[in-house]
Amino acid sequence: MNHLRIVSPSERAPDVLRVLEESPSVVNVIHLPGAARRPKGDVILCDVASEDTSVVLGDLRRLGLEHGGSIAVEEVDIELSDAAREATDRAVGSPADAVVWEQVEERTSESAEVSATFLVFMIVATLIAAAGILTDSQVLIIGAMVVGPEFGPLAGFCVAVVERRPELARRSLLALAVGFPLAILATAVMTGLLRWAGPAPETVEATSRPATYFISHPNTFTVIVALLAGVAGMLSLTTAKSGALVGVLISVTTIPAAANVGVAAAYTDWAEFRGALAQLSLNLVSIVCAGIATLLLQRAGFARRVRAGARQA
Repeated sequence: MNHLRIVSPSERAPDVLRVLEESPSVVNVIHLPGAARRPKGDVILCDVASEDTSVVLGDLRRLGLEHGGSIAVEEVDIELSDAAREATDRAVGSPADAVVWEQVEERTSESAEVSATFLVFMIVATLIAAAGILTDSQVLIIGAMVVGPEFGPLAGFCVAVVERRPELARRSLLALAVGFPLAILATAVMTGLLRWAGPAPETVEATSRPATYFISHPNTFTVIVALLAGVAGMLSLTTAKSGALVGVLISVTTIPAAANVGVAAAYTDWAEFRGALAQLSLNLVSIVCAGIATLLLQRAGFARRVRAGARQA
């Protein structure tokens, strides 16, 4: 269940109440006339089944409430109520598969930013991955995946394409366009310093690092893993499940490859450089394509539900 707190201009309150009371998946409707002070208006509270939250929000937004009032959505962890259970049963689908599209848009909008924190995490992640490549350590490669923050902008771009939000697409692409080159540059500089100081090996060849050989040698499995990562990432985003773990899965296909681009540049190994760059590019394209396809399928299912509700009305 989700809890809605609505501030409505008093003259629109009857329309809001009508929308809520006509929805079979809405319960616990409370009307507090004149309770809101900034902005002034009525406060209306209700609970709505997760599966129908976006449908109800769409009806409310058509009343223009976000302009003259506000709508806040909170997830209800526990609700002991027969009425709430019946409302959930009346909603079509499973609560585990429910997608609140407004929540998805808000979540991706926040994470698709070029911020100092994002850039620091990108640099730190690639530096850790570079250390893993130089020492042929799978443990360090996994550590770099945990730190990598690039899932946010990638998800933001996918959502922007499906929702046709050019501003979100621009911010997402800017984050990726700044984050990856800066991280690669930092990795190249660190690797060069390590070579000059002595800790780095004289050469980094594929035969000398069997555990991390895959990073710069794309193959069929590269595409398969990246596509699966894109699907899992979007499902994680839309259902808010295991987001941190899926972020690691996204990073397995991007951060190590980006780090290897910087390492290869520092060693002037241009064959390795091209292989790592091809791996990174292929992974990014595959993740985005799979993510967009997943969102389109989910969006199509949501559109069918909206049409079915309109016919019933």
